[in-house]
Amino acid sequence: MKKLILGLTTAVSVVACVAAASAEPVKVGMITTLSGGGASLGIDSRDGFLLAIKQSGNKDVEVIVEDDAQKPDLAVQLADKLIQSDKVDVLTGIVWSNLAMAVVPSAVAQGKFYLSTNAAPSQLAGAGCNPNYFSVSYQNDNLHEAAGEYANAAGMKKVFIMAPNYPAGKDSLSGFKRFYKGEVANEIYTQLGQTDYAAEIAEIRASGADGVFFFLPGGMGISFMKQYAGAGVEVPLIGPAFSFDQNILQAVGDAALGVKNTSTWSKDLDNEANKGFVAAYQAEYNRLPSIYAAQGYDTGNLLLSAMASASVTDADAFRKALEAADFKSVRDKFSFGPNHHPIQDIYVREVIKEGDIYTNKLVDTALTDRADAYVADCKM
Repeated sequence: MKKLILGLTTAVSVVACVAAASAEPVKVGMITTLSGGGASLGIDSRDGFLLAIKQSGNKDVEVIVEDDAQKPDLAVQLADKLIQSDKVDVLTGIVWSNLAMAVVPSAVAQGKFYLSTNAAPSQLAGAGCNPNYFSVSYQNDNLHEAAGEYANAAGMKKVFIMAPNYPAGKDSLSGFKRFYKGEVANEIYTQLGQTDYAAEIAEIRASGADGVFFFLPGGMGISFMKQYAGAGVEVPLIGPAFSFDQNILQAVGDAALGVKNTSTWSKDLDNEANKGFVAAYQAEYNRLPSIYAAQGYDTGNLLLSAMASASVTDADAFRKALEAADFKSVRDKFSFGPNHHPIQDIYVREVIKEGDIYTNKLVDTALTDRADAYVADCKM
């Protein structure tokens, strides 16, 4: 039995065997981003998941963690190794939707369960849904739909919208436009991983927009917000939680203060599961959790709840146990729709400063019991 290792930032492969009590062991392959510009997202996803397993005391969960370095071809290689050589039962952990599209269809076609801690592209919610695929996070469009609804409520009549050119970026702008009722001043797709936004900021300045909606996760968001503040543009920003997560905010600083963002989770959500999670995460890792950590934590607890009532060797029974979602979510209200994507509330948060820490506080609810736009196309 190999020892659990927590808090790694650049490990390529970590094997974790952690405490509990299920009749049948489950081997989990976690492919996530632990190096490069998106590393903080994968680190938080991993740490949230492993915290749930550690807290449970379950000795029958083995977790093999691999670093995809945000490269689709590497993610495919790692998935093949985990499935063919390591014989995992469940895969999880991918942050980026282009990597998910490269890995998930093949994995579920081979009879493996995939529990998504983050990436949830529209293709896997609609016609490409699969009985063994569960998104424990959201459907990619959801937080952006809520941002569109918030822009309406805020009285924004003309919004400039921007996202990276990859599946989640396309879903984000589709989601925003689905709910936004005003005029789109311009719609721009940037390069994935882009760090220089001078041209886009000039276009925003000239657009006549009274609001900017942007989805730029990880280092992209840090670069954009710093450059935006430095350019002195006064058009208000709105975005999803991914552009204002706990790690990004510390890097951006005062430039993010007051910005509204949409999220399925916040550290100040008032339920016992969330209070316990936030306290335990801070105690374990000496930092506040992000939405990625919260989603990882819920994914770990979903897995444990299924293990408590069914064996992973009985695929039909295990699938039904996952569908029941019989666990206490840090989001409070949580259930799966018929396409195995969440039904949940989506909130509006505001960036604030607590002491020396930049963080978010809840200010409103944008959408209640939101499923997704693609469920009718899923024919499971």
